Amino acid sequence: MKLNGTITDVPGIKVGHAEDLQAITGCTVVLCEKGAIAGVDQRGGAPGTRETDAIRPLHLVSKIQAISLAGGSAYGLDAASGVMKYLEEKELGFDTGVARVPVVPSAILFDLAIGSAKIRPDANMGYQACLNASTDAVEQGCVGAGTGAMAGNALGPSQATKSGIGSASIDIGGGIIVGAIIAVNPFGDIIDPTNGTIIAGTRSIRKGPIKIGEEAVFANTRDLLKTTIGKTAISFASSHNTVIGVVATNAALDKEETNFLAQMAQDGLPLAIRPAHTLFDGDTLFALSTGSHHVDVNVIGTFAVEVVAQAILNAVRSATLLGGIPSLNELS
Repeated sequence: MKLNGTITDVPGIKVGHAEDLQAITGCTVVLCEKGAIAGVDQRGGAPGTRETDAIRPLHLVSKIQAISLAGGSAYGLDAASGVMKYLEEKELGFDTGVARVPVVPSAILFDLAIGSAKIRPDANMGYQACLNASTDAVEQGCVGAGTGAMAGNALGPSQATKSGIGSASIDIGGGIIVGAIIAVNPFGDIIDPTNGTIIAGTRSIRKGPIKIGEEAVFANTRDLLKTTIGKTAISFASSHNTVIGVVATNAALDKEETNFLAQMAQDGLPLAIRPAHTLFDGDTLFALSTGSHHVDVNVIGTFAVEVVAQAILNAVRSATLLGGIPSLNELS
């Protein structure tokens, strides 16, 4: 099977984006209309989520048909209502006996500091993302939930680097695929794990703001936090971040294993983001299992770490200038 290198390589997974490029916000839906076992792992201290408890172990719901990722801060959780409408029209959801109720776990990121803070993803945008969903290679960069994403907020948006949403996949043999899609909006910097180099993040103000076309000079958020400026900036940055995403596999995992997969996959964040899982981030990863052939979850989780890290790098490398915030492509 020829892979396209994104999460839609996983059989049963479709992805759709919808965005408003003037308001600089958007949403992404991951559809699994035939149903998938779901799990979640949330780290960091500033999450914005919906229906996450339903898919944890010891809770009733086993299979779901969609996950919603959106910008707009807490307002963006409304995008899931449009996803529910789409699934209801297809008579999909949890069978209560009197109606099928779609359960749509959701997570949001903060993008109100770029574009318009008054226009956020809503039910109409969530519904449109479902209509746009396909098994094609996932579009990456400043689209969907990654439209308003930035990396490196320690000195505020004016010194951040434009980021976006990225995806990756890997064939681990035996017909088993592991994929990820990640919207990258962290407090920390993006690191190339192969050499430890910062490729996106908080840009230096030692010689004034970096302008488009100038060589990027990164402040190094970890080092910046040792300084008076860095410690003072923390209060501003505290509500402006979060990395959200989905890992998926066509290996058959039960609900507990799928939640454990989400746990393991979180290790991909500190591979590519420094620092990660701070009190300023609401890092939330969902996991989906769509298959019928069981594979040890430790094997799946090991490769989930790799695809999450790769998806993060792809998000940054695919991003472009938007809202006056330069991306890696303008700074290199």
